[in-house]
Amino acid sequence: MDWKKFFIAFVAAFGFIFLFGFLWYGKLMHGAHQEVPILWRTEADFGNHFSTLVFGHIVMAFFLTLLCARFVPGGGPGACATLAILVALIYAGADLITFAVQPLTTKILCGWIVGDLIQFAIAGAIIGAIYKPAPAHTTFVKERSP
Repeated sequence: MDWKKFFIAFVAAFGFIFLFGFLWYGKLMHGAHQEVPILWRTEADFGNHFSTLVFGHIVMAFFLTLLCARFVPGGGPGACATLAILVALIYAGADLITFAVQPLTTKILCGWIVGDLIQFAIAGAIIGAIYKPAPAHTTFVKERSP
């Protein structure tokens, strides 16, 4: 494993996932989340747990990068985005379970699923674009003339 490329891909994925999460879930879906305020922490209490939110994004970015580096040996944005979409579909299953046991709105459920698909597909493409295996060394051999 190329640890330098891995680290760069991980940092880039983290940066994207964190920014996307802020924009999608924190800004775009803020109104939908306010429809069921009893389910969320207050602003003051959220501040006390912000480091956990950051750590959660680090965990997602690290393991998505690890999955792409380990299980997409050919690398590339398309293949890593495909793997990341499969991971997002696992999250969609968890979102459906959460919807079944908590009084979330359908708007929130759909926003979470769409957000996960977009977020992971783009993060996977970023990882795949950065973490490509080194090209195989090609040796040219001159043929002997008869």
